[in-house]
Amino acid sequence: MLFSLGESSSRKKMDAPNSPSAPATAEISEAPPTSAVDLNKSEPDYDLETMRRTKPGLKRLALTLTVLFSFLSGLPFLLKSVEIYRSSLPFREIDNLSATVESNPLLFPCKFQTVFVGFGKPSFNADELSVLIKSHMRKLASKDSASCGACSHNSRVSVVLESGSDCVHSDNYINWKCGALNELNKYEVLGKYDDELFDNYLHSLLDDNAGLSNSNSGKVYTVVVVRKEEQEDVSAVVGKYRHGWIVGRISEEEALKKVSEIFVKAFVNGGKEEGSISGEFMPVGADGKIVLSFNLLNADPHGWIYDWDFQEIDDNLLAPILEALKPLADISVESQVLYHTPKSSFSYWDEKLGSHIFTTKDLPFFVNSNEWHLDTSIAAGGRSKILHFVVYVPSASECPLLLQLPNGKISTSNGFISPMWGSVVVWNPSACFNDSKMATRVRNKISSEELSRTFEVLVGQLRQLLGLKSKGQFRVASGTLRLLTSQRGFTEWELDVLSRQHTCFNLLQCTTTLGSLSRLVQSLPRMIIKEEIGKQVRYSLEAAKLALSNVSNGVYNASAVSSRQARSFAEDAFYHPSMMSVSYYSFEHCFAVYSPFFLPVSLHVLLAALREWKRYKLETRKYKAWKAKKD
Repeated sequence: MLFSLGESSSRKKMDAPNSPSAPATAEISEAPPTSAVDLNKSEPDYDLETMRRTKPGLKRLALTLTVLFSFLSGLPFLLKSVEIYRSSLPFREIDNLSATVESNPLLFPCKFQTVFVGFGKPSFNADELSVLIKSHMRKLASKDSASCGACSHNSRVSVVLESGSDCVHSDNYINWKCGALNELNKYEVLGKYDDELFDNYLHSLLDDNAGLSNSNSGKVYTVVVVRKEEQEDVSAVVGKYRHGWIVGRISEEEALKKVSEIFVKAFVNGGKEEGSISGEFMPVGADGKIVLSFNLLNADPHGWIYDWDFQEIDDNLLAPILEALKPLADISVESQVLYHTPKSSFSYWDEKLGSHIFTTKDLPFFVNSNEWHLDTSIAAGGRSKILHFVVYVPSASECPLLLQLPNGKISTSNGFISPMWGSVVVWNPSACFNDSKMATRVRNKISSEELSRTFEVLVGQLRQLLGLKSKGQFRVASGTLRLLTSQRGFTEWELDVLSRQHTCFNLLQCTTTLGSLSRLVQSLPRMIIKEEIGKQVRYSLEAAKLALSNVSNGVYNASAVSSRQARSFAEDAFYHPSMMSVSYYSFEHCFAVYSPFFLPVSLHVLLAALREWKRYKLETRKYKAWKAKKD
């Protein structure tokens, strides 16, 4: 019984393929493909390699292109994310400014006038004298090296011939009132003019007659020549303002030479000689600031200790100087007293002079940079310039200490300067000369008289550092010119010279800096240029254009201020912190960073799209070939 059931069950399983469900299984299986032989029998000209009956679909191509376009649409976002911000700089304006400043030397309009008094009937008329003076001035200017900031070669020279009641002018632009010198006798002392009184009289006279000039461009420099037969020696003096005078028994030809020398050597060049400090070494910082650091150094406080009342000097002596130099630089003053500051050089005892002597050969070793801690200013941050003025008090064992010049004479100032650094004055206490003993470790104060004399020397050294003469006279080819000194330390014509030279130097530095910045930015197309840099460049260009306008109008102080601002803005732009940091993000660096992330995938997607496009074109040609064959 059991055997029969098992046999029946296994038989059903074996007959399952022949059951009624067999047709459903056959429905989901693929139909056998038509063979190539059958197609060739139905269409003998049909070629499977070059033809197809159905039009190729677009799904594969659309899917591939969608992936490709998705990558391409993300490219702008990638470029935006790695974009470098660059403020637009006025490159063309920078080039135009450089061409204007560097092509020709910057020359200022100046006006010169000469007044001849007491020459009777001269050999030349006023116009001829004007031409002769111009000719002499050109010869003198050609001998001197072309200095930046000099007066223009086309400067006007006016001449007045005054003799008794006759008064002849060479042109209508004369700043002079005839007959103004009729009261000259009251300024004579022992047959000669008192220079200070005569200088002030001429100043009031020319200042009162300033409105007579029809032209307001440029400064007017005047030389008055007074012929006095009773005065054999000829004196030539340059006053504190913008005029000078020549008095004595002088011929017309000699007067022409002296007048030309005063105009060129003094009023134009500022009395500079060979070896003087040129404009490019003037100690003004790139930001237009100067810090005057005054230091009182006690070499050995065991012998004596000296202090000073610097506030008195600052109020009475330095304040007028700072006010006079205000157009040239923003000047601040500081002071300090240091102890235990010996010098580095050695001195020797001279029995004949009764003093310790150090020579000019010892000057390079005099400053002891290890012991003289002078650079303590916090006001001179950035690119400001510090000028050190040192008053050195020698020790009791090395006093008096005197400087011997190469000619064997003792220096009257007992000091020296170091260009771009400052100056040193050795001050010997009175106890050195009278052998008096002083109590040790007692603080002594330098008297006001001695301090004033010392600071007069320091002011003279400051004049030398700025490129002017420290003495009250200088020699020219026709003799000696005497220079009157001003209580401010600088005369008006000297300030004019400094203003012209600083204006020219600042504009040259400004154009050089802006030109370097322009070339740097254009050579590195992916350097970060912040908007602040662009503003500073534009401010610098505006200030430079204003300075050039002031130069053409002869406004010296305003041109000096504008040129200083132009240079300061240019330096601030060039040395901006973002420019000094690692701001150069080159294209090569960008490609090296992002290519490992995007290049492999992008390359595969691009190749797949190209392959699919080629396949679609190939299949389309097959379909068209079959279609053409069929038709």
